[in-house]
Amino acid sequence: MPPRDPAPATTPVRLDKWLWAARFFKTRSLATEAVDGGKIQVNGERVKPSKPVKVGDEIRVRIGPYEHIVAVTGTAERRGPAALAATLYQETEGSRTARERLHWQLTAAAPALDPEKGRPTKRDRRDLERFRNR
Repeated sequence: MPPRDPAPATTPVRLDKWLWAARFFKTRSLATEAVDGGKIQVNGERVKPSKPVKVGDEIRVRIGPYEHIVAVTGTAERRGPAALAATLYQETEGSRTARERLHWQLTAAAPALDPEKGRPTKRDRRDLERFRNR
């Protein structure tokens, strides 16, 4: 088995392959669905899964409520270890702070009631009514 080159390649590669190799999606078909669904933009444009991605491109990836804005620093045809995938892109500082802020907002806005507890009891409902009527 020939040794692997730890440095990422610089040849253009399909967008869905790059998203899969960079570990944004678990499978290529999930990456293709995200691109077709408009959740991925390359250089500010909506593109097809076959769009060639090259070093220097800016990619916006929306996964759930979070949006990652990354600059491509390398390309890969195959999915490798997570350490190698992390070298394929550089997330912008603004993107990172916005994601962290949104994460904090979503966790701080957690419901006051315990979700594992089930429905509120009669006592809980009375307390809620008293609180709302203040």
